[in-house]
Amino acid sequence: MASEKSLAIVLRVTEYSETSCIVNLLTREFGRIGAIAKGARRPKSPFNAGIDVLAVCQIVFINKPSALSILTEAKLERRFRAGERDLKRLYAGYYVIELIRTLTDEGERAPELFDLTHEMLVQLDKGVFSENEMNHRILQYELSLLDLLGQLPMLTRCVSCGREKTMLSEVNFGLNAGGVLCQTCRRGKPNVVQVSTTGFQSLLDLVGAQIGQQGSNSDNWNQAHQVKERQLRSWTSTTTEPTSVDDLSEIRDLIQLYITHLLGYPPKLYSFMKQL
Repeated sequence: MASEKSLAIVLRVTEYSETSCIVNLLTREFGRIGAIAKGARRPKSPFNAGIDVLAVCQIVFINKPSALSILTEAKLERRFRAGERDLKRLYAGYYVIELIRTLTDEGERAPELFDLTHEMLVQLDKGVFSENEMNHRILQYELSLLDLLGQLPMLTRCVSCGREKTMLSEVNFGLNAGGVLCQTCRRGKPNVVQVSTTGFQSLLDLVGAQIGQQGSNSDNWNQAHQVKERQLRSWTSTTTEPTSVDDLSEIRDLIQLYITHLLGYPPKLYSFMKQL
């Protein structure tokens, strides 16, 4: 089999034998893959410490779609050093890769997903953030990731009947339904969360959606946004930050509940993320 090359982010490293390990990687060209790195645990490893968790490396591997690939080379491009200076940023980095491991399938090629995650990790590694800024960036990453995976909640229409939402009052978010519910469809539905008007407006600002213009809404994105070549509102773009710490906390709690519902269990890093 021919060897393949790609830039990759190391998501997980698991001991396999006395000398080898299994590595889970997010690659730009091939999506998420699992590979065995033979000899990686030897004192003189051929991988030159390129397979540490959160590291970015150039890899060479023999691709086996129906089995573990064979990693033959991993050249370190960037090591994640934020944990040496700030434990909160280390938790944030671990949370990012946990979302990738749990919300994506192996072998699905998504260069935009790699670029989004790579940029987030670089900025976590380099930046100096206040607690509010850190939470805001994590929230924007979560929303952009959900959008890329086709799991962004419906916000401008009732997810059940399709009725356009024209007012900010009485915001009911259905976790099971996957978005906003009108008052009629809300009745009898389990797992419905009430969202404040200011918090919901901040959420709309973050995803570039709007309500109150009859006929101009389409699912989560307004028509003007859809006509253009689609560009994710990732956290590096110029978005309006939530107007208060309370709004930011409310939105983060809501999205974390939604992600928990998608997975069927809360991500392990949630208990650590509460410290942010």
